Amino acid sequence: MEMKNSSTKKEKDIFHVIHKVPSGHGPYVRAKHAQLVQKDQEAAIVWFWKAINAGDRVDSALKDMAVVMKQLDRTEEAIEAVKSFRGLCSRNAQESLDNVLIDLYKKCGKVDEQIVLLKHKLKLIYLGEAFNGKPTKTARSHGKKFQVSISQETSRILGNLGWAYMQKSNFMAAEVVYRKAQMIDGDANKALNLCQCLIKQTRYEEARLVLDDVLQYKLPGSDDFKSRNRAKELELELESKNPVGPLLPNLLIPGLSFEDDFVEALERVMNERGGTRSRRLPIFEEISQYRDQLAC
Repeated sequence: MEMKNSSTKKEKDIFHVIHKVPSGHGPYVRAKHAQLVQKDQEAAIVWFWKAINAGDRVDSALKDMAVVMKQLDRTEEAIEAVKSFRGLCSRNAQESLDNVLIDLYKKCGKVDEQIVLLKHKLKLIYLGEAFNGKPTKTARSHGKKFQVSISQETSRILGNLGWAYMQKSNFMAAEVVYRKAQMIDGDANKALNLCQCLIKQTRYEEARLVLDDVLQYKLPGSDDFKSRNRAKELELELESKNPVGPLLPNLLIPGLSFEDDFVEALERVMNERGGTRSRRLPIFEEISQYRDQLAC
C-alpha cells in the first residue's frame, strides 16, 4: 500500500514538473491547469479571477491572467485589470507588473502611456528603489534563469524608451536615449535602431559609423541572424543615399528630463549615500545638466 501511494505521489510530482503546474487545489492551481494542461484560456481567465478575489497567490494570478488576456487579444481588458487590482499585490510584485503593463501598452499602441511608465522605471533606478534595493535580480527567458544588473536594466529600459520615441517619429529624442543606452550596456540591436534614427535625420555619415560597429562584429549580438539581415538592409539603404550638408549637432530633446524639485531631491539622496561625488549613470548626468530647459 505504501509503495502504491509513493508511486502515485511520484507520478503527480512528474506531472507538475512536465506541465509546470503548481501543486495544490486552490483556484490559482486550477487556473494554471486550465491554461497549461487543458489549453482552455477562457476557463483559465475565470479561475484567475476567482484566485484574485479569494486572495490566492494574487501576485501571480494577476500577472498570468494579463498574459493570457493578451494572447486572446483582450489587451485593453488586461490593462484595466492590472491597473485596478495591482493594489492587492505585494510591493515586490510591482516592478514586474510595470513590465506587464509596458508590454500591454506596446501591444495596443499606447505609446504615450508606455513612455510615462518607462520614465517612472528610470526614476526608480535613480532613487535606488529598483530590484527592491538589490544590485541584481533574477530574470527568466525561454525557461532559463539569469542575473540582470542595474546597468543592464537601465540600458534595456532606455532601449525601450528609444523605440517608443521612434514610434512617435521623434527620432532626435530616440537618438539621445539610444546613445545613453549604448554607453551603459551596448548591443547590436540598439546600435541598429540608433543607425535608423540617424538615417531618418539624414545624418548618413554618423549612421554609417554606428552601422560599422555591427558589421565588424564589435558589439554583442552582432552575429545574430536577424541583426545581420537588418544590418545589410540598413547598409543598402545608406548606399542609396547621397549625404549632403554638415552633420547636425547632437541635441537634447524636451521630454527627457525630470522636474527641478525631483532632480534636486535625488541629488540630495545621492550625496547622502556616497558623499559629494556623483554616482549617477550617464543618462542622469546629461538630464540634470539641462533640467532648467526641460520638463518631464
